[in-house]
Amino acid sequence: MGKIQVTKDCNGIKGLCVVEPKVFGDDRGYFMETYNYNDFAEAGIDVKFVQDNQSSSKKGVLRGLHFQINYPQDKLVRVIRGRVFDVAVDLREGSETFGKWFGVELTAENKKQLFIPKDFAHGFIVLSDEAEFCYKVTDFYHPNDEGGLMWNDPDINVEWPMPEGMGPEDLILSDKDKVNDSYQEFLKKKNA
Repeated sequence: MGKIQVTKDCNGIKGLCVVEPKVFGDDRGYFMETYNYNDFAEAGIDVKFVQDNQSSSKKGVLRGLHFQINYPQDKLVRVIRGRVFDVAVDLREGSETFGKWFGVELTAENKKQLFIPKDFAHGFIVLSDEAEFCYKVTDFYHPNDEGGLMWNDPDINVEWPMPEGMGPEDLILSDKDKVNDSYQEFLKKKNA
């Protein structure tokens, strides 16, 4: 191994990992491998990614908390420009940490990545003026397969940092994210 450092089971949540690639730098700049199947498999992250996605968002945009209903995806997320606070919520059936969340700041400078296993809700808030967010997934996009939880649900109680000069009332959400289910609504639908 050696090319990545993996912090496993973040916040006691099995399978959730922060991945830090080894950066080779000199006065010309730097080089790093952002993904190498062999290194990841050796670290216990043995999945097959099938699609890469990238988004750009401005300061105060909050995306999430999203999950896939019938076609769950493992995700490997990172930031290539700017800063975000990235959050994963465990929604795995029978998990000891069901409903528990973990968050980490991902930046272009710290080059950290978050590996999020299947059956997690995921979201992030942009803390810098702009951010470019990249993520690999293990299943293709399926229209109409996305569920969502309210970003500020009191039962989940994510401790979102606010971008400088902004409060919760200033955040920018999609119309869809403004009406996501509460945690209790999600549980009712799940158990119906």
